[in-house]
Amino acid sequence: MKRRTSLPAFLGRIEGLPIAAVLVILYGVFLATAPQVFSGIRIYMSFLQTVPPQLVLALGLTFIITAGEMDLSFPAVVAFAGFVFAWVVRTFDAAWAPWAGLILALAAGALVGYVNGLLVAKLHVPSIMATLATQFFWYGVTVLLAGGLSWSIKSIQTNIVHEIFVGRIFRLVPAQAVWALALTAFLWFILNRHRFGEAVMFIGDNPEVARVMGIDVEATRIRLFTMNGVIAAFAGVLLTLEMNVFFPTQGQGFLLPVMAAVFIGGTSIAGGSGLLVGTFFGAYIVGSLEAGVVATGIGGYWVHLVEGLVMAASIVLNVVIEEGNIGKLSARIRRWVQP
Repeated sequence: MKRRTSLPAFLGRIEGLPIAAVLVILYGVFLATAPQVFSGIRIYMSFLQTVPPQLVLALGLTFIITAGEMDLSFPAVVAFAGFVFAWVVRTFDAAWAPWAGLILALAAGALVGYVNGLLVAKLHVPSIMATLATQFFWYGVTVLLAGGLSWSIKSIQTNIVHEIFVGRIFRLVPAQAVWALALTAFLWFILNRHRFGEAVMFIGDNPEVARVMGIDVEATRIRLFTMNGVIAAFAGVLLTLEMNVFFPTQGQGFLLPVMAAVFIGGTSIAGGSGLLVGTFFGAYIVGSLEAGVVATGIGGYWVHLVEGLVMAASIVLNVVIEEGNIGKLSARIRRWVQP
């Protein structure tokens, strides 16, 4: 006889559903308390314009935390990649320059990530210490190379690269939101349906067990940090393109919001479990909170208090639902050993 599944258990298996529900409730509250702002489409298009760079960063960090590691260097990668992109565009001032700048910026991110991976995997430096050091280093490199100056690249607005990555689809939807959504779907497949994602989760659960199962832990960690460097560089290019300006400290305010998006989304700080769909909705919760709270007319002194309450409620809801889900590790092992 088939065992019936309760509705809460069924809903709990839908990835990201609790956080999506929190986001919908949050927008409902904002709509009720600030209808003059949230009854129009403009505020939502604004969120689709401003949130994607942080969302892209949060997607990469989800992989890192799932592996039981930490990467604090991604804000510096945003700045360094932005510098490389802007330098190429300004130096060559040709139609092909933005494409070359994009490729070189992603390569710069890969370089930073590869160095991080070597420090963690080969020299066994704790990832939080290694990436904290590289954050200071790459920010320093960026400031020195840029001479501490901001660079305007407004000429890029007429280039096809600008239209493809941060233009407006149907003159309304920001293209970067579509890129962020596509990247979410792609990385979800990698984490949940590809052997690399399975290896990342095994390493997050227990590196020694991962080795016993034949996973090259060191190589996987290097690839993981390199991938995160590329993802962070892509976020840096999106940010630079959207603003049409590079400034040496761009990305500095992203560390805490990006980490909050990952943990609100339900990714375990202990590693072994990553929820990219939760990260997607978590990024929009974090990216919408301040504007929404201010729009309701609540005094500035209350903004952080309300933000903290909403984030705490989101995390608690995720934990309660996750505690009802069992058998994830055994299912993962079965998928890994299947021919």
